[in-house]
Amino acid sequence: MSDFTIVTDSSADLPAGLVQELGVEVIPLAFTIQGKTYRNYPDDREMDPKAFYQMLRSGEVATTSAANAFEFTSTVEPILQAGRDVLILAFSSGLSTTCQSAQLAAQELSEKYPERKVYVVDTLAASLGQGLLVWLAAQEKNEGRDIEEVREWVEENKLRLCHWFTVDDLHFLKRGGRISAATAVVGSMLSIKPVLHVDDEGHLINVGKARGRAASLTALVDKMEETAIDVDTVFISHGDCLADAEKVKAMVEERFGTQKVVINHIGPVIGAHAGPGTLALFFLGTQR
Repeated sequence: MSDFTIVTDSSADLPAGLVQELGVEVIPLAFTIQGKTYRNYPDDREMDPKAFYQMLRSGEVATTSAANAFEFTSTVEPILQAGRDVLILAFSSGLSTTCQSAQLAAQELSEKYPERKVYVVDTLAASLGQGLLVWLAAQEKNEGRDIEEVREWVEENKLRLCHWFTVDDLHFLKRGGRISAATAVVGSMLSIKPVLHVDDEGHLINVGKARGRAASLTALVDKMEETAIDVDTVFISHGDCLADAEKVKAMVEERFGTQKVVINHIGPVIGAHAGPGTLALFFLGTQR
């Protein structure tokens, strides 16, 4: 049985230490702010997240771009040349063309290295939801599952990877076309905070609202109580609002006795569209 490497992209928002611990490869996606383009590495070597969010708060606008097929090829080909197979867990096709680029690269490399296996899974996930799916896949791999078994496990379970989140500034959702300008203005005036999730097609969906920040954070934990089947491992990502992430962590631990909670910032690729103050909770449930 050939060994294999799990590859993902930086929209998974995995902390650098966890990337190293899991032994996964992460392809950095690109973002542009103040006229300069940066790569979003897990160790934040090109831009500190706090600096990025401060720029957004001061009115700067960031744009992002998907990974292209060449970027996947340049990462994956050396792994194949070393005699290992590759399982790519890609950013949701409902939010980016990154997965399509991964599929193009996989097709090309499969033809070039017919003795090797290159598989792509569209995670239909984002941020640490994608990251949690990568973490769970790595646990399956560490238990001795081969590449086909891990791929099958991810395909069977990805629509049980729950994403619940809220944002602090509605104008970022308005800019991305998620809500109307009128809704953003009225919601901001009344301190209405949306409660959103990622659906089965990998799209962002607004499913509710809460009055005030504290209520919106509690609403995320309430959603977890409705569907969670694995309360032992929970991931939380945040747009430069660590104190709120710690509050949600405390609520989760108190309500469910959760043993492992991973907190990390939302990287610039997703943060550009969600804005400062975004808070997201991820867990395995009966359904999304």
